Amino acid sequence: MHAPAPGWSLAADVVVVGSGVAGLTAALRCAAAGLETVVVTKARLDAGSTRWAQGGIAAALGDGDTPQQHLDDTLVAGAGLCDEDAVRLLVTEGPDAVRRLIDTGAHFDESADGGLALTREGGHHRRRIAHAGGDATGAEISRALVDAVRARGIPTVENALVLDLLTDAEGHAAGVTLHVMGEGQHDGVGAVHAPSVVLATGGMGQVYSATTNPAVSTGDGVALALRAGAEVSDLEFVQFHPTVLFLGPDAEGQQPLVSEAVRGEGAHLVDADGVRFMVGQHELAELAPRDIVAKGITRRMREQGTEHMYLDARHFGADMWERRFPTILAACRAHGMDPVTEPVPVAPAAHYASGGVRTDADGRTTVPGLYACGEVACTGVHGANRLASNSLLEGLVYAERIAADIVRADAAGHPARVPVATARPDAPTDPDRSAPTDVPTRPDEPAGSGVRTHTGGPARPDVPAGSDVPAYPLLGADARFRIQRIMTDGAGVLRSAKSLARAAAQLQELHDAARGDLVEHGKTAEPGVDTWETTNLLCVARVLVAAALRREETRGCHWREDHADAVDDWRRHIVVRLAADRALTLTTTRAENFPPTLEPAPAPGPAPVPDGTPPRPDAYAGAAPAGTPRAGTAPAGPADDTSARPTPAESTGNTPPGTPPHAPADTSPGAPHGPSTADRPTAARPQEH
Repeated sequence: MHAPAPGWSLAADVVVVGSGVAGLTAALRCAAAGLETVVVTKARLDAGSTRWAQGGIAAALGDGDTPQQHLDDTLVAGAGLCDEDAVRLLVTEGPDAVRRLIDTGAHFDESADGGLALTREGGHHRRRIAHAGGDATGAEISRALVDAVRARGIPTVENALVLDLLTDAEGHAAGVTLHVMGEGQHDGVGAVHAPSVVLATGGMGQVYSATTNPAVSTGDGVALALRAGAEVSDLEFVQFHPTVLFLGPDAEGQQPLVSEAVRGEGAHLVDADGVRFMVGQHELAELAPRDIVAKGITRRMREQGTEHMYLDARHFGADMWERRFPTILAACRAHGMDPVTEPVPVAPAAHYASGGVRTDADGRTTVPGLYACGEVACTGVHGANRLASNSLLEGLVYAERIAADIVRADAAGHPARVPVATARPDAPTDPDRSAPTDVPTRPDEPAGSGVRTHTGGPARPDVPAGSDVPAYPLLGADARFRIQRIMTDGAGVLRSAKSLARAAAQLQELHDAARGDLVEHGKTAEPGVDTWETTNLLCVARVLVAAALRREETRGCHWREDHADAVDDWRRHIVVRLAADRALTLTTTRAENFPPTLEPAPAPGPAPVPDGTPPRPDAYAGAAPAGTPRAGTAPAGPADDTSARPTPAESTGNTPPGTPPHAPADTSPGAPHGPSTADRPTAARPQEH
């Protein structure tokens, strides 16, 4: 992104961007292993999404519960798109990870016999949700981790917005650039240099008008990863929490959440007539997975022409409300509602991004040295719909795995190995790819010393590397509200080809207008927090809409009105990369192929996959530009064969905004009906430790 040159720098072994459960856990584990670790966070250490988590953290900790049962519930909620190996890792390592969190200092509510007090939430068949302070679980976890970080003396940079990834001459992560807001030890744009970068930046809920996410959740990590050349996946699967306190049709920004645990303790969803409309829609009624409850509420609202439904928990009584849900009770009363004496109005709002930066089992992205964990990541655990209270557990478990991988790589004296990336039109071998802008590695080193900041490639080919002229435009801060309204209207709980095409066209207009002003007039918005955040929001919004338009089915929390059923052939992940000109390139891969964990192929030519089977010639990264039909494959166009699958690689860069691409049949000789190496190279996972 266009920003002033760094005026200060720090050096470390690891830089962790984000201070929620994932970021602070990774930082603590790395520091405990003797690695010099720096934590960068956008606001205060405790100001991210973790502290807002009400319900709790899920793990098989109760009598009679098992990791297998937890796995089964997670797979059902994920609607056929979970990576089962990733889920098994989560539920198997989860209980001990929670115990280590308790050892770190987190205090969970206890039952009368001194054990953990466990509750249920939507999609869970057993009580396995550990909570703290009644409904203040996230706040307690955040407190414990922040205290531990401060006690260990881990350096932190607060009030810092991350800008871009730095890489060395070999394309390995080398740190980040960031902007510190306000007074402090550091101020303005600077850099933290480190060979390992951990993204734990949280979600992107602020891309919508109404969300449960805090104001800092503007998709910064996903946007940074895209600009650095990393792949993102499953961004169309935005979970809308079914029960968010309804504050009126014009309410914007962060809205109060009414935890699923309220329903877990026996609250009922009712309409204005007091009818429990979820009964009969699912065996678990109000405790069905979140996508089902959100759809049930939305359907009832449409049927009755209303803007909200009600959550009725008057039968709890004042004592239970005050003891079990004090935070929610206070929020309701602050807005003039009293759940002790009246049902409270609720409606779905954007809550959680099931997708994000694509990683493997150790949190490694497709950029060497760049890791991701927590909501910013897509590990394959959540599939098409996150199971309630799996988010804190995922952040905890995968942060520990990332730290272990970084420590192993450091001990071996070489960078961490990463998965093979899919073909991209701006691959390093592309002669038209422009060099990123050089920045110094240390304050005393000259520009051009080998560390580069990745901005996705210049929009203006006449702009030389290192120039003060912006290589890419920033959006004005006033575009933020337009983006949010576009996304709420066109890509919310209910979506269709028409609404998504309209949203894509409107977002493209914003993109083109900013680029046009730069190319034709040399003008762009002034660098600053508001313009950087708005530019990030546009980036993630375009990816989300492109993926949602491409997925022509209803699955999990993605609900297409014009494609009301799930389609077995769409058990695929949509993977997106950003081309040099910031056109979006989409590829698809079968669910069982996600994520690949191959090592980069040595030059010249590709290496065989670990099982000894040579890959098909058309399966190599960089074999052909994205969107090029394979030999013997039908050209892009309407598919006649009902078994046709979406094309493995397609580029939307030259497609008119909102035009849904077609899915050609794979007619290549010997093409299998199931997973294909043409979809993506696959391999056995690395050994889990």
